[in-house]
Amino acid sequence: MATKLLNPTHDVARRSWLDSASPGCGDFPLQNLPFGVFREARSTNTFRGGVAIGDQVLDLRALAGESLVTGNAAAALQACNSEALNGLLAMGPGAWSALRRSLFELLTENASEPVRQKVRRCLVPLTRIEHRLPTQPGDYTDFYTSIDHALNVGRLIFPDRPLTPNFQWLPIAYHGRVSSMGVSGQRFHRPRGQRLAPGTSTPIFGPCTHLDYELELAIYVGPGNDLGHPIRLDAADNHIFGIGLLNDWSARDHQFWEMAPLGPFLGKNFATTVSPWIVTLEALAPYRLAWTRPTDHPQPLS
Repeated sequence: MATKLLNPTHDVARRSWLDSASPGCGDFPLQNLPFGVFREARSTNTFRGGVAIGDQVLDLRALAGESLVTGNAAAALQACNSEALNGLLAMGPGAWSALRRSLFELLTENASEPVRQKVRRCLVPLTRIEHRLPTQPGDYTDFYTSIDHALNVGRLIFPDRPLTPNFQWLPIAYHGRVSSMGVSGQRFHRPRGQRLAPGTSTPIFGPCTHLDYELELAIYVGPGNDLGHPIRLDAADNHIFGIGLLNDWSARDHQFWEMAPLGPFLGKNFATTVSPWIVTLEALAPYRLAWTRPTDHPQPLS
């Protein structure tokens, strides 16, 4: 349940005229409306933007042809007629919110029957689509952020000093390789590389024998900043479009041999997979909770 009503799109009492979008029927009720990129499976049609609702995908390219959306929302809708959502993300929170609210109103039970008929023509069953990456990422950075995770892992390797001295002072991160990113479910080759077997001093070359993955959050950044001009922390929300799930695949035996002293390389960048759907920050806003750093921990620098 939402903790508070931030705008009409968060009202849990609102219902969609699409039965499969009723509460409890799945992951995509009226109040979610996540964005992705799709096409009909095994078709020659181009990929384009879509929004999940119930057991359907709302084809945003087809919806633009129905002339049901106007103003700022219409411009945002046109930006979704592409094989990636970069154009939409670049428009900023005003356009994102306007489009989300327009889609909400088209799908709510208060929509007129003529509107419903037009929207129905733009629906494609989820069972008949294939996905691709929702954006074309220009870069991505993998952050080590959870102190609980850091402590649990650190105790296994360094029981007496599980946290590195910098952990509670600044974000620890490394840049990944966007060319090896893919959508969830894709297949990839088992990586080959060097590993140092226990009790030996000379590495051997071969396929990974300790393949692993980490369940993480993908945070999608919209409007960027000019080089050398930082984004203020209190303005960060204006740049974050939404989040998805991410699997960070790891060749552990290769990683632990190659990462000293500079950090992960081939053992960590052979594959990264993300969910096909981006849940907008606005959809998640009612569930946001305040967080305060414990007083006995290092406090942020001024």
